Amino acid sequence: VQLQASGGGLVQSGGSLRLSCEASGSIIRINGIGWYRQAPGKQRDMVAVITSSGTTNYADSVKGRFTISRDNAKNTVYLQMNNLRPEDTAVYYCYIMRPSLPASWGQGTLVTVSS
Repeated sequence: VQLQASGGGLVQSGGSLRLSCEASGSIIRINGIGWYRQAPGKQRDMVAVITSSGTTNYADSVKGRFTISRDNAKNTVYLQMNNLRPEDTAVYYCYIMRPSLPASWGQGTLVTVSS
């Protein structure tokens, strides 16, 4: 499956963005789909994930500000990011985990939050 991420951009501190990640195949029978991010000079960290049952998990740093959701009919997962902070600046990558297969990654989308 291929993943196409979009929605990144430049926003002021306190602003909002919505990232989208469209998969080329079904996202129903999967282990999970979500987002990681990588800031310059830092490791890639998990941001949010949603499982096939709808269970969500967030990094502590984004809880209460970010919301992950999915539209199975559109094979798309979304990341609504509110109250953005400069430390949220990073390249955001979507990924998908399928049974018995390695994770697949999309290309990144850059989010820049100015202070």
